Amino acid sequence: MPTISKICSGSLLVFSAVTAACGGAPVPHVNPEPDPRVLPAVGEQAPDISELYRQIGLIAAPNPVAFVGKVSAFASKTPDTTLLLVSISLPNRALTFSREGDRYRAPYEVNLVLNRGSVDAGSVNAMEIVRVGSFREINRSDESVIFQHYFHVAPGLYTLSATVRDVGGSRSGTQQVSVSVPMLGAGGLSTPLLVYEAKGRSLLDSAPNVLASPRSSAVFGRDSTVAVYVEAYGTGAQLPVDFTVRNDKGVQLWRDSVQLARNGNLFSGIVSVPISTVGVGTAQISFSRRDVRDSVQAPLFVSFGEDIPLMSFEDMVAYLRFFANPGRLNALRSATPEQRATMWAEFLRVTDPIPETATNEDMQAYFSRIQIANLQFRPDHNPGWLSDRGMVFVALGEPDQITERNVNQSVTTMQAGATTTRLQVWQYRQFNSQLVFYDEMGRWKLTRPSETEFLALNSRRAR
Repeated sequence: MPTISKICSGSLLVFSAVTAACGGAPVPHVNPEPDPRVLPAVGEQAPDISELYRQIGLIAAPNPVAFVGKVSAFASKTPDTTLLLVSISLPNRALTFSREGDRYRAPYEVNLVLNRGSVDAGSVNAMEIVRVGSFREINRSDESVIFQHYFHVAPGLYTLSATVRDVGGSRSGTQQVSVSVPMLGAGGLSTPLLVYEAKGRSLLDSAPNVLASPRSSAVFGRDSTVAVYVEAYGTGAQLPVDFTVRNDKGVQLWRDSVQLARNGNLFSGIVSVPISTVGVGTAQISFSRRDVRDSVQAPLFVSFGEDIPLMSFEDMVAYLRFFANPGRLNALRSATPEQRATMWAEFLRVTDPIPETATNEDMQAYFSRIQIANLQFRPDHNPGWLSDRGMVFVALGEPDQITERNVNQSVTTMQAGATTTRLQVWQYRQFNSQLVFYDEMGRWKLTRPSETEFLALNSRRAR
């Protein structure tokens, strides 16, 4: 559950524990091949996830204090003033925690400054404290801390500067973005806002009671739907609104309509978008009124989780070739697009060693080994995790012992002679196994007996 900080009209409200709803013939490869660029080697420049967030229209700062933010506009009681919600999220692991009795605490500071030209149109500086009950929660990478603040400003162009400071670690992240604040009155629509919770409002001189998802994101297989809160302004008892979901190539994935009910002097409602129709990737949710020509958009980012870079479903299945048994992978591979989310959720359930946590620890460790293998075994193959040594390392983990020696025989022909062959022996005590690699022109290959043994070991241990 995330820790939520909200500042509404200058009054600080702190909410905690709010529900926010992981050498012989080569080993045969599974096609299609995954994109090797998705997972870089350890030490290489990883894809900047903050750049992706910025591309879809969000505020995003990279490490050392990575945060993501969103700006949403709602109508106020007069058209010459717009209610602007700035929401920011950061993961627990971006902060420095210290012990506080039997708990852990991490103070952080948020500074927001809204300028119109050289004029300061509004600002807030807030010091917050995150408290968690276990060491495991310290390393959460999801949207675990959310900060919200409402500004009342006139429509127009502004510059928003956002800074988040990790007080315990003396680190900070800063981003500056341009903000176009619309004039909202009769015939208008608010900014669609992905939310964890929303109760709406009945008066335009109050603020919507929402718990935003600043990342506008969902985790494939974990989240069945995303909730989008939207308001409309005008007269009548009900207001029909159409909405569509399109992927980053403009292909329509979903289309539906909703009747927004009148609540006091405005219309409001929550739309649920099924993740199975979106799939993995980025999308745009568009809302339009039927009575006037007004439409608004919100981004949606669906991933396998913050620690697993964005990739296609097909890439994910290919990457898992040494993680799961062929039967499970074939079931995923043959699933229809509509079935994928459900089957992926079941796959995560049966392979998660600690179901009580939000992370599949074994899968997380598996992808970490892929990144290490891409660096250590690149001379054998590019990417390194598909080399013989890389495959063994990714599948079985780090060996207990590695020894090298020279033999005066050809390993491929097993005949004695003048040829000197370098050998590497990897010992795995838990499997009572020794796997032998030989040097073939600078590349290490499994011997045929060791290749057979490796395939048998991985078949037995694969989930």
